[in-house]
Amino acid sequence: MKRKTKKRIGQQIVESLQKFVEKLQSGADIEATFTCHRVEVNVDSAAYDPQVVKKTRKLLRASQAVFAQFLGVSVQTVRAWEQGENPPSDIAKRFMDEIRHDPDHWRTRLREMLVPKKRAASAK
Repeated sequence: MKRKTKKRIGQQIVESLQKFVEKLQSGADIEATFTCHRVEVNVDSAAYDPQVVKKTRKLLRASQAVFAQFLGVSVQTVRAWEQGENPPSDIAKRFMDEIRHDPDHWRTRLREMLVPKKRAASAK
């Protein structure tokens, strides 16, 4: 029974896509035939002064080195942000916005990524 349902759904999808392609090729007004939605994503980041960068890092309970690795930047870059020498890039601000939006999620993700460092073999 499930197999027939899946086949019917698959067939419906294929038929709908074929109808869509035919309308596109004919030059028809797509919006008159199909439901179309236009959306925008608000990606305006907050201002990130040195204190906000540091507070964001502390939300993760991370050192500058771990925070830098997590964001994919150098430790020097994080230090420069926190000392006000350079502002974070737009992508770094977006990532920090996400961290500030749901710090519990990102703390969990960071913990999942942590790997203990191997100790150097001691000389005997």
